[in-house]
Amino acid sequence: MRKNLTILDIAKLSGVGKSTVSRVLTNDPKVKPATREKVERVIAESGYVPSKSAQSMRGGSQKVIGVIISRLDSPSENKAVSTMLNKLYGSGYDVVIMESQFDRDKTNEHLQVLKRRNVDGVIVFGFTECDIAEIELWQHRAVVIALDTENVTSINYDNQGVIDNALDHLTQKSLSNIAFIGVDPSDKSTGEMRLKAYLDWCERTQSTPNYQTGQLHHESAYQLVDRVIQPETQAIVCASDTLALGVIKRLQELQREDIAVTGVGGNDLLSFLFPNIHSIDPGYQSAGELAANLLISQLSGREVITHHTQVPVI
Repeated sequence: MRKNLTILDIAKLSGVGKSTVSRVLTNDPKVKPATREKVERVIAESGYVPSKSAQSMRGGSQKVIGVIISRLDSPSENKAVSTMLNKLYGSGYDVVIMESQFDRDKTNEHLQVLKRRNVDGVIVFGFTECDIAEIELWQHRAVVIALDTENVTSINYDNQGVIDNALDHLTQKSLSNIAFIGVDPSDKSTGEMRLKAYLDWCERTQSTPNYQTGQLHHESAYQLVDRVIQPETQAIVCASDTLALGVIKRLQELQREDIAVTGVGGNDLLSFLFPNIHSIDPGYQSAGELAANLLISQLSGREVITHHTQVPVI
């Protein structure tokens, strides 16, 4: 049987002192990057997992949550993180935030680092190519946001509902000839599902679909405006506030400020700066608070795996 390695074994294999390994495990910022990398490589290769009691004796926190977000500059994810942090900090947890950049391998690397550091649990903002099987290894110590899962607690947004709400808002203003600018359908939630909601509405209302999809970036939407705009166009529904920002910029240049624009995100500043934009709030802040509460309940043994759909804020 293979002997369980100790912190002293890791120190010998790394060629450093026992105290240096302790500082690496407790994420001490004073450790030189090269030394940290060497010790973490030995830990990874050996499969060493420090016990929580040992961490406590070294002064390390026993209450740490890892949060993996898609983009640090994502307004929607930042809204969720803000309420999430309030709940986690209020319950005595420290939080480590990491960025996946929609990269499957990078997300898995982050999960491995968090596992080696023996964090209590993780909250992951999911995306289409996310490796759910890797997250499922955390079992009752994980919550996934923005992606449906089966064996991990999840919170998803009502992608059909947010577009339906946007279209209802426009039709109540007696607007028709409504175009749509979205995200490539390879993205299952913001892309495929929100486009489907628009196409379903076109079928119900016997309207001719007029849409374009691209990247989740304001520059992409800016370039797509000329492909959907027609003399009779009265409104453009955008799959996100980021896209709406690019659309309104191009409409101003074309002097077509008569066209109403809707986005998804509930960005108050966007609506303030551009009154012709109506933004639907999918409930990002509520989702962040719910994710924290669900994870805390799971870690205390009070919650089983559940699945939730966040209702848009009207």
